[in-house]
Amino acid sequence: MSNDVKTPDGGPAPAPPPRSGRRKLWMAAGIAGLTGVVGLAALGGLAARNDKSGGPDRLTDAQSSTPKQNVSDAGKADAGGEESGKGEDDWAGGDWSGQDDRGGQGKDRKHDERGKEVPCNTDKLIQAIVFANDNHGATLELARNCTYNLTRTDEYGNGLPVITEDVTLKGDNTKIVRDATAEHFRILNVGPGGHLTLKGLTIKGGQTTRARAMVDPATVWSRYSTSVEATAAAKAGTLADVEAEAVKARAAKAAASAAKPATEAAKPAAKPATGAAKPAATAQSAAAPGAGTLVERPEFNDGAGILVQPGGAADIEKSEILQNQSGGNGGGLANFGHTRISKSTVAENTAFFFGGGLFNAGVLQVDESTVRNNEAGIGGGGVANGAPGILSDDVDGGSVWLYKTEVTGNKTIGFGGGILDVEGDTKLEYAKVTDNIAVLAGGGIATADSQLTLKHTTVAKNSTVGVGGGLAIAFDSVATIEDSSVKDNVAGFFGAGLFVEDSTVTLRRSEVVGNRAVGPISFGGGIFTIFGARVTLTETKVAGNIATFPPGGIFNSPSSDVELDNKSAVTGNRPTNCVNVPGCFA
Repeated sequence: MSNDVKTPDGGPAPAPPPRSGRRKLWMAAGIAGLTGVVGLAALGGLAARNDKSGGPDRLTDAQSSTPKQNVSDAGKADAGGEESGKGEDDWAGGDWSGQDDRGGQGKDRKHDERGKEVPCNTDKLIQAIVFANDNHGATLELARNCTYNLTRTDEYGNGLPVITEDVTLKGDNTKIVRDATAEHFRILNVGPGGHLTLKGLTIKGGQTTRARAMVDPATVWSRYSTSVEATAAAKAGTLADVEAEAVKARAAKAAASAAKPATEAAKPAAKPATGAAKPAATAQSAAAPGAGTLVERPEFNDGAGILVQPGGAADIEKSEILQNQSGGNGGGLANFGHTRISKSTVAENTAFFFGGGLFNAGVLQVDESTVRNNEAGIGGGGVANGAPGILSDDVDGGSVWLYKTEVTGNKTIGFGGGILDVEGDTKLEYAKVTDNIAVLAGGGIATADSQLTLKHTTVAKNSTVGVGGGLAIAFDSVATIEDSSVKDNVAGFFGAGLFVEDSTVTLRRSEVVGNRAVGPISFGGGIFTIFGARVTLTETKVAGNIATFPPGGIFNSPSSDVELDNKSAVTGNRPTNCVNVPGCFA
């Protein structure tokens, strides 16, 4: 697989961004080879699904005492279900929406919070949302044990009307599903000014059109990190000075690229992602509150399950987002506004580019939830906060806060198996990042030009063929790790616990233990630093880490700096504890 990005005309992609300020990246269309989408099968495959985990809040398919119903857009219930018996005219009045249509007296009143029932009929659900948008919102009580089966889409690729008001959808073992034979469309879209609340629902099977571009994940990651060149140097047997060899390899690559004529990357025409009914407040014109800058905008295929546009908001409680497939970013959900996910499960979703489970470029809070078994083609198998540009400018990450949440079993052939942050701010508290896989870097977490904070968090049993089995911190990122554990992670080359490049990392009252750099040419089992990294350990233990070549504990490159306070300990690592670390007994 080539590491070179070429334009449709055969020329190279633009040169890497300058090393200052907020870095913007450009990638070209028409690149040969995202073979890794097929390669994901080698990591477990899309078919190897586990639908049995979840916990006490997980909604199941179990049959309850109420007969299960399954309806399609045709409006008929399957055998065993019940039809409403109400005609279309019964839903044209004001009784269902909490509004009084008589003489227009009730048009400015807030919708009735008690909720109005929607029978197990997909057409009635669509009609109810339309009326809610037209009447200042509504709380809609969806039928218990019902599957609303969507078979058609609007012109913007949405299975249900775009939410433009305050709309609550409440269910009880209730599912909203895109029919497997239907054309591709997302299920829910929250427009500017809209606020969607989901309670007790499953959003399943949304699918958006796959992007035409093919990219090599190694080329994308090499814009942020020299780890690809460093591992190539190690393979060549130049272990004595991996950093120097990586510099030479990268310089040669840059010179070869500069010698070719540059061409502009092509950007395909696509339908807008909005579809909102209010042209005065579109995704293209929405600005962040209190800021004069333009907010990030979704692409037409972002968010297969749910898309939250700039200026929109969503609250998702005790719900599931399952088995959605995005042709862009955000398989389960793409957030460009404000979203909170609470006591919910985001599982078995896929994204062609970034954010198999969740993609964020706004403000995202996830608490007491699980993000599991999602997959992404390039990065952020579970969660991606921002993304490098593929067909356009890169998308800066927003703010992500994960609290009492587990990110587990997610995969990518690129970087950031569990979590990826690109130019954003991500904070984890009382969280777990476990059993995630990334081929290139950051089996658990990968960052680039980002702020990362871990408090009372466990990063464990993640793996990568490349570098940073637990964490890969790169491209002038700043990471603070407090009262946390980085343990039992695996890397094929460097930094099985923690790989730090050109970034600052502070560990306080934490541990880096039992990590293993297991490849035939590997070292720095606990911590590996390169290219001006700065790592400070306070009351922190680095112990029981293993590498093929010394050291097993901490490898500190000549250009980097590792500081230990007198309450930190580096012990019991094999073959040795440290290289180039003052105060550490080798």
